[in-house]
Amino acid sequence: MRSPSKLPCIALMLILAIGTLMSGCTSDPSPSSMMSSPSPALSFAEGSPLKEPAQLVSHNGLLRAELVVEKRRVNLGGHMLWALTYNGSYMPPTLRIRPGDKVELAFKNTLNEVTNLHVHGLHVSPSGNADNIFLHIHPGQTFHYTFQFPATLRAGTYWYHPHPHLTSAPQVAGGMSGILIVDGLQQYLPANLRNITEHVIALKDFQLQGDAIKTQNLHIGAPTQRTVNGQLNPTIRIRPGETQLWRLANISANIYYKVHLQGQKFHVIAHDGTPVDRIWTAGSLLLAAGARFDVLVQGGPAGRTQLQTLAYQTGPGGNSFPQTTLATLASQGPSMPPAALPTTPFAPTVDLSHEPIATRRTVVFSENKAGTKFYINGKQFDPNRVDIRAKLNTVEEWTVVNESNEEHSFHVHTNHFQLMSINGRPHHGHGLQDVASVPAKGRFVIRMRFKDYTGKTVLHCHILNHEDAGMMAVLEIVR
Repeated sequence: MRSPSKLPCIALMLILAIGTLMSGCTSDPSPSSMMSSPSPALSFAEGSPLKEPAQLVSHNGLLRAELVVEKRRVNLGGHMLWALTYNGSYMPPTLRIRPGDKVELAFKNTLNEVTNLHVHGLHVSPSGNADNIFLHIHPGQTFHYTFQFPATLRAGTYWYHPHPHLTSAPQVAGGMSGILIVDGLQQYLPANLRNITEHVIALKDFQLQGDAIKTQNLHIGAPTQRTVNGQLNPTIRIRPGETQLWRLANISANIYYKVHLQGQKFHVIAHDGTPVDRIWTAGSLLLAAGARFDVLVQGGPAGRTQLQTLAYQTGPGGNSFPQTTLATLASQGPSMPPAALPTTPFAPTVDLSHEPIATRRTVVFSENKAGTKFYINGKQFDPNRVDIRAKLNTVEEWTVVNESNEEHSFHVHTNHFQLMSINGRPHHGHGLQDVASVPAKGRFVIRMRFKDYTGKTVLHCHILNHEDAGMMAVLEIVR
């Protein structure tokens, strides 16, 4: 499972005329102007075989690599566009590690602005040269990150991206996001499924402005090109009856995906990097901003079907995301007898339902009427203010309240949480997670244990436009 198989070439090219934002605009047009004003269109090539990202893999407990941030032209759908990249690629290398590994990254910033690095969802120190989002890596600077991961790190799919306050959304939207895999899921699978083909299905989107990916004045609901591994509608090959592992990851800056595979179901084995206690199935999966699911997919009868994102509305004050084809699944070749999927308990997990609660808190998400300023507990983000202090080795219960008319993608760093209820209804998620969408004018309850690490970290909305506009708070974990 550490080396995904290479797919043979399939000759399939489709041309799709896609409307773009007006070239040369200095500000984001209003929805009404976007509807009434003609704009030029580019034709993007579609349908090439799915390409797996390059991999940087740990050996003997160590991954040592260089990660270079630069602005450069990349080929997207047959067009050379300016993008913000890691190691020169719009779909940068996948970092692949095991529990207990050490990662040393020489992080070189060649941009003309400050950036930094966050390893999303990983249980690791938030301080020093590790997952410290308060660091500023200045233009021309090379910074040496060191992450020492615990042996108890959970197997699954994570991701990495920049986290500088005020510019997280532009940098991620510009292309700066990649996958991080913690190996080990195969230990929970039956022997006949431990060496199955796996695919990274990294969901990224880009808006256009002239010959560049748009990074400034981003409008969340504007037309956007949704890609899988940086490709438009790639073809994924599977044999009839074959079981594959797909790593679905929303690594976009702002948008939601409601992923659906026509005629088939997803069999969920991990959520946000946490193996589930029991495999569960779904016809569609909602990936709020930042969320991931590891799923088993079985090939249907010979033919083609579509991996789609269904239409989704984040509330009366939110955004409408249209239905779009993400990829085409081609079932072809010699048939295989479908493997029996595990139905017994899958992986051990943590249940905080009966833990003593040290503190109960209410965390309120809100925004102004114009939707230009966002708040947590009535305050905008201030890196010099501590908003919540939690004690190490305790469990807290938080009620997260959303006073706005749109969903928000709640995320907390360093420790995963258990989602207990949504709008008063008990929730059984079969494991921990690090992202959950709080309903418009709704609420949910979570429980979280603070373990292993002390220091300052953050909680925020992972719709990065909202985070940059103030919807983030400082959490300090103390002894």
